[in-house]
Amino acid sequence: MLLLPELYPTLPYKPYCTDDLGTLSIQPKQIAVKKRYIQHNPPCMTHFIGLDIDHPHGAMRWAEEYLPPPRWTTQNPVNGHAHIVYELEKPVCTSENGSIKALKYLAAIQAGLIRATRADSGYSNFITKNPLHPYWRTEVWTDEKYKLDYLAEFIELRALNTTEKQSGLGRNCTLFDIVRHWAYKAVREHRGKQWEQWYNSVLKHALSVNMAFPEPLPYSEIKATAKSIAKYCWNRDGYHYHEFIHRQAIKGSKGGKVSKRKPDPTSEQSLKPWEELGISRRTYYDDKKRFK
Repeated sequence: MLLLPELYPTLPYKPYCTDDLGTLSIQPKQIAVKKRYIQHNPPCMTHFIGLDIDHPHGAMRWAEEYLPPPRWTTQNPVNGHAHIVYELEKPVCTSENGSIKALKYLAAIQAGLIRATRADSGYSNFITKNPLHPYWRTEVWTDEKYKLDYLAEFIELRALNTTEKQSGLGRNCTLFDIVRHWAYKAVREHRGKQWEQWYNSVLKHALSVNMAFPEPLPYSEIKATAKSIAKYCWNRDGYHYHEFIHRQAIKGSKGGKVSKRKPDPTSEQSLKPWEELGISRRTYYDDKKRFK
């Protein structure tokens, strides 16, 4: 239970958990921490990068590859397979409030760590061996929380390959890229329709793309990505923009007509006395000020 004071606050309020990987359930945190497996990252937020090592000495793979020490490792006492978990100094948001640039950077780092440790590339980083459970052989290696730039120094950063795009955080990036390119054109078909209709269309397409992944993303992340793309395309579509400008112009025109005063036939603007005097309008008003 050495990790409890530090780990407990970062866990989801109601994490997925189980004693058997075949079935997952959502439980209050105080119940979930008693299960062998637990969801370690909150929805749409990455605090921890987990690596799944299917090797008899998996817990020490980080040291063999000269990587920085992880926050903890949890090892199966029967076969030696382990999870290696790194904690981030600044969590990365995967919702519409986050940065796609930061997410892609994190995905590249995760993929680099997987390659360096020869970890399971299909591991989703969604459920981990619960370091608070006595069944696992848990080791706490450091209390260090790492910056992404620091972790990047220990690995080879490169573009994700096809497999990496279909797993881990690569799925978030792939989903974003596929759906946004579809949405750039699809938004035209929703001109004149309501926002809710457009958003539901994007969400439906995102769910369809997600089902093609070997291990689909959680619904909360699909919903967040769909909302981000729908808002971006809706606000920047030329039709909706010009429709907004046109409405504003009509309002301005009506306002001008209402506020415009009728001309006074006895005013200087109507009589134009400077023409009779043979001088310019500006000279007339300058002289009027001077001799007032």
